[in-house]
Amino acid sequence: MHEHDVVVVGAGGAGLRAAIAAQEAGADVAIVSKLHPVRSHTGAAEGGINAALRDADSWEDHAYDTMKGSDYLADAPAVEALCQESPEEVIQLEHWGMPFSREEDGRVSQRPFGGLSFPRTTYAGAETGHQMLHTMYEQVVKRGITVYDEWHVMDLVVTDEPDPADRTCHGVVAYDIQTGEVNGFRADGGVILATGGMGQVFDHTTNAVANTGDGVAMAYRAGVPMEDMEFIQFHPTTLPSTGVLISEGVRGEGGILYNGEGERFMFERGYANNDGELASRDVVSRAELTEVNEGRGIEDEYVHLDMRHLGEERILDRLENILHLAEDFEGADGLTEPMPVKPGQHYAMGGIETNEHGETVVDGLYAAGECACASVHGANRLGGNALPELIVFGKRAGYHAAGKEMSEAEIPTGKNGEWEPADYEFEISVGEVDSRGPAAADGGAVATDAEALLRTAVERARDRVETLLSRTGRNHAEIRSTVQETMTANVNVFREEDRLEETLSDLREAREAYQEVAVSDPSRTFNTDLIHTMETRNILDIAEALTMGALARREFRGAHWRKEHQERKDESWLKHTLVSWNGGEPELWYKPAILEGESKTYEPKVRSY
Repeated sequence: MHEHDVVVVGAGGAGLRAAIAAQEAGADVAIVSKLHPVRSHTGAAEGGINAALRDADSWEDHAYDTMKGSDYLADAPAVEALCQESPEEVIQLEHWGMPFSREEDGRVSQRPFGGLSFPRTTYAGAETGHQMLHTMYEQVVKRGITVYDEWHVMDLVVTDEPDPADRTCHGVVAYDIQTGEVNGFRADGGVILATGGMGQVFDHTTNAVANTGDGVAMAYRAGVPMEDMEFIQFHPTTLPSTGVLISEGVRGEGGILYNGEGERFMFERGYANNDGELASRDVVSRAELTEVNEGRGIEDEYVHLDMRHLGEERILDRLENILHLAEDFEGADGLTEPMPVKPGQHYAMGGIETNEHGETVVDGLYAAGECACASVHGANRLGGNALPELIVFGKRAGYHAAGKEMSEAEIPTGKNGEWEPADYEFEISVGEVDSRGPAAADGGAVATDAEALLRTAVERARDRVETLLSRTGRNHAEIRSTVQETMTANVNVFREEDRLEETLSDLREAREAYQEVAVSDPSRTFNTDLIHTMETRNILDIAEALTMGALARREFRGAHWRKEHQERKDESWLKHTLVSWNGGEPELWYKPAILEGESKTYEPKVRSY
């Protein structure tokens, strides 16, 4: 068994920043990750980091843009923390050696991004995430922080009191992918989940194969609510054949979208008369799909993104890797021809419910980054706000878990503040088919002693692995494919009630099939089939909660479009959707969005671009 003060699960941007902060605060820190840190998906982020660095800009303007972009469903304390602290975090990265792109006068470069009133997106070419990841990993190595890479975390070790607010997290159980060993990691200070996105719930996504929402699902089963899961960002510019991301930086530099009739449709069709291609991502994605659905797409699938007019020198200086991506995956030379693009699943605005310090309702359990929901993005994330979220809230979670004194949080967690039960009845059964099954072990345990809890959790995890390896049954891959196909077909940019209900039915069948899942590969070394089988259980839990929220929220807000409900309903829906586990029977409930900021209240207005 391994023991540390703070255990960080995940080694992307949020996990690395959390570990650095906890170490700075004097804690003995360890990172446990199923990937080597520099293989984390943060490295795929291209566009940049929003920060109010210029004299003509301000954190207040950044906060207003973020709240407007969120369609007024973000929580003001989290938004203001992001916007106030992002500049100092960008400067810290620069001091650590991050090679930002620079202007001729030596200042770091900033470019326009969608939904921003000022060009405040700081970048390093079109590989900002890659540079940020390596810069922070250097700091982890320099500080001697312990990294257990290629360990897949299976469960949280959490006490089992009836009320999640009374529970305590004492560590995690993980599977060593290299040896097949199952072991416990005790964390006396806290566990910080930084496991990233959940794009593998869909079959066309910019996310890596490893982005299976593990942290969100584990926290959910341990009693922490999932918040605002229905809000999924579909990035408007992904390559049709693979889902590979084409950075918003292309449009930030002046790239133009054309339909099959050669129209600059964002303007000519009236989707965004002022901002055009730099409208918010949800607006651009819906515009593209509308063009395709109405017969003005190219090959009935995509539109064109053209950057030829920017010139070879500018493209090679600021967007060189975009040329390689388009050439390698679509055979398109961005210097001489437009690139095919279409919307693809990109980001989850929702996730593990936290406050602005990363705390969850379970004592000793934190979350930061894309797996968390503070909520800083609300119903729609602005491009360039994901990377500052990683470093701002990763730092805050690391400090708090290490015991550094911080201000009292303003955002309540769990049912500790104002809340209301949902009045929605689902026609399809939801939740676990049989929570007693060996493929459905939860994190809770009856014992309260930390050592006993860990021993019990480790033995249960070992039994689960043995059962999966020794029995015969169904392969996880067919189950996962069913989930991905129904989610992509029915819970995409455009959503309809009967198709959402159809998805819940499909997910129920997938849950029943998962009860018979088995692993055919008996090996103990690098058994990817075993890892993917465990991940598929997480995908099932997340897909169901996401679809439940999409059905229950009867309005059109941000990235959540409903055919039957074509308006934003502030009088009844300025509230967050939460789903709690309740022993395998999901409970849907709501809590109000917090629009009162440090010195102003963010009054909802019509969101136009």
